Amino acid sequence: MVGQIYDGNRVFDVSVILDPQDRKTFTDVGVLPLRNPAGTYVNLKQLADIYETSGRYAVLHQGARRVQAVTCNVARRNINSFVRQAGREIESRVSLPAGMYLEFEGAAAAQAQSRRDLLVHSLIAGLGIILLLSILMRNTRNLLLVLINLPFALVGGVLAVFASGGILSIGTLVGFVTLFGITLRNSIMMISHYEHLVSIEGMNWGIEAAVRGASERLAPILMTASVTGLGLLPLAIGSGAPGREIEGPMAIVILGGLVTSTALNLLVLPTLVLRYGRFEREDENPN
Repeated sequence: MVGQIYDGNRVFDVSVILDPQDRKTFTDVGVLPLRNPAGTYVNLKQLADIYETSGRYAVLHQGARRVQAVTCNVARRNINSFVRQAGREIESRVSLPAGMYLEFEGAAAAQAQSRRDLLVHSLIAGLGIILLLSILMRNTRNLLLVLINLPFALVGGVLAVFASGGILSIGTLVGFVTLFGITLRNSIMMISHYEHLVSIEGMNWGIEAAVRGASERLAPILMTASVTGLGLLPLAIGSGAPGREIEGPMAIVILGGLVTSTALNLLVLPTLVLRYGRFEREDENPN
């Protein structure tokens, strides 16, 4: 370091690195000419002691503790698996002195914290949604039939994750949350339409009402899935492009889940509703 530059309350150290041909030996460095403000030239060895040594150029501190940072860029693999493998390798091969320990920070730690926050907030939101649906449905069987569509979507989403490399990232988790919302909307549309056919239009609950309800909900459910799929298809195709680390995996999960949830929602759910659903006419309701 040969000096400092002041920019407001910030201080920047100024260092000089000689060309390789000018620093081959101590003699070459010692005869380096320096000029003072008066214009007189002197050699560097006349002003400083020149010797070879080893050590840190700067000692970093964090929280009143000395820190040595080692950085790396992970390419062509999952950063979380890299961190886990690096931790195992260091633990088995490196013996740290007393008072020293390792911490993995950066993108891996930020992703882990984001995953925990997303899961906690999703669970809270899910409990709130179930509470609202229970108040709306007023029937435990119908509520369970609405929620049974979630495994239909989960199957497709999990298969899409494995087909795309099996990496569970923030984008895939966001995709699952979004997919569950779309799936719940479709199942609510189906169950509420069955309730409308029985309680408002006066149909007797049976296979005729089940087929009619499924056929009348066919177009809205297919339209929702088609528009969502076409909108996400470009993101899924370019999933590996820079800048799509979140949107790409999210789109893949949603597309995979939409395929299974839409098909099973139109084919399997009406059968389950016919077997286990309970719908009453308004004139049959004791309230």
